[in-house]
Amino acid sequence: MLENIFRLDNKIIVITGATGLLGRKHAEAIACYGGTPVLLDLSQQAVDDLANELNNKFNVRSIGFCVDITDEQAIKSNTELIIEKFGKIDGLVNNAANNPKVEDSEKINFSRLENFPLNVWNDDISVGLTGAFLCAKHYGFAISKNSNGGSIVNISSDLGLIAPDQRLYAKNGIDHDKQNVKPITYSVVKTGLIGLTRYLATYWADKGVRCNVICPGGVENGQPVEFLKEINKRIPVGRMARVDEYQSTLLWMLSDSSSYLNGAIVPVDGGRTVW
Repeated sequence: MLENIFRLDNKIIVITGATGLLGRKHAEAIACYGGTPVLLDLSQQAVDDLANELNNKFNVRSIGFCVDITDEQAIKSNTELIIEKFGKIDGLVNNAANNPKVEDSEKINFSRLENFPLNVWNDDISVGLTGAFLCAKHYGFAISKNSNGGSIVNISSDLGLIAPDQRLYAKNGIDHDKQNVKPITYSVVKTGLIGLTRYLATYWADKGVRCNVICPGGVENGQPVEFLKEINKRIPVGRMARVDEYQSTLLWMLSDSSSYLNGAIVPVDGGRTVW
């Protein structure tokens, strides 16, 4: 029994933002443990390529769909397609989010709150928070129809728990009002996902649907040496995460090994949020 407790055999699991840096690792972990990753992203070619890679490597039945998660009708139609093909949905990983970036001019730094463009705010909220709501509304509802329920996992961030340390982005010789900052939408979206998790954890609990949230720390991925030096000082274990270090937490939350875990907010950040 215990040797199979993390297995995901016969589980159909929808992953948004599936071809991104972490999304690929989520899909790989699910396939490795016998689950069927249903890959959603904005490029049909990208999800097809990833599905083929997973199917060849792990002998699963992964499939990809080009779905804009800000389009409710597209999500509704896709839910119906998945049910038609597989008969059910067992899990949802709300992973998709914009990486907030804005174009600066020579005179204005648009990452700063006082200059932050409304259209960028609306787009980031639409993808990261409204998209997660819409996916929960449709894919989550499908999960609630299962006789044994299922699992929803939201991907937040350590910056859903603490404020960004803007000193990490400061550069010498630049005026205060021109300094780069972590844009406001990242914190707002990631904090909002924690609230969404609490709501969903109680909403379908009587149907056997659990909802939990992972709050990952940052992943080392080619950042400047000076940035890494400074952020590593703020993490008790002394480094950023490897890209594969969230897989085991995701498997735990999606599998029967976490059958009594519901509404949990789990930081996986090397201890950053306890300092």
